[in-house]
Amino acid sequence: MNHATATQAQRLRPSSAWTGWGQWLALITMTFDHVARYLATDAWGMGWVDSSIGRIAFPLFAGMVAWHGLFNTRDPLRYARRIMVIGLVAQLPYQLMPREAIFQLNICFTLALGLMAGHWLEQVAQRTARGELGLVRLSLETFGVIAAWYVAGFWFEYGHEGLLLVPLYTLAIGQIQRGGNSPLQRLGALLAALPVLLLAGMMNSSEMAKSITVITTLTVLALAAGACSLVPNVQWKMPRRMWLAWYPAHFAVIAAILLYLGRAAYP
Repeated sequence: MNHATATQAQRLRPSSAWTGWGQWLALITMTFDHVARYLATDAWGMGWVDSSIGRIAFPLFAGMVAWHGLFNTRDPLRYARRIMVIGLVAQLPYQLMPREAIFQLNICFTLALGLMAGHWLEQVAQRTARGELGLVRLSLETFGVIAAWYVAGFWFEYGHEGLLLVPLYTLAIGQIQRGGNSPLQRLGALLAALPVLLLAGMMNSSEMAKSITVITTLTVLALAAGACSLVPNVQWKMPRRMWLAWYPAHFAVIAAILLYLGRAAYP
């Protein structure tokens, strides 16, 4: 890449300063949600957490994964594999959490598989534009992706709907960023944003939970539309080791407490 091309790519890459704030918000709301869901008893009076701040974490994590997959990594598949490694470390303590499902893969696998699907969608668009993807090949690949989504949806946290969140974010954010100022281009960006917003509204049962999820998703889309340039860098940047270790570590702590109390679900 020559200097002019590199400069142009830098201009086209939006600011990611908001993700520094997003990391803190996602970890805090996720931890509150899991403490309320797995440790709290009715006497704690924390039932409100699940339908309010507890609904921020997943759409925020998904938005950051899609954002980094589009703008901050040269190899989205390698990025997805790193997320899966975190999921593997967290799976045992996660499996000790009391739930209805006998076996379920944690959210890291949901995010990683969604990132792979989003990367595939981006590659399909590029290969089609270059004339490298024929109808037969596209049909076979699409069938394989849909089949994988259908099977995985029964075993992954947040199910079929959760697996669609990152790829739909990828489509929406990519279209918003590539879109121009003409009425047709603005309409294309709007249409690309509708599926992820509709999905966000379908992911929960209560009206409050739906509203929080949609607002979080809409906020990420607003950042993609240009609001990201208004966000300053976070003053206390989260240490990388903390970001990578928190998910499995906080489950390990919760699992240890549940084992001590005799409330763990044995795999």
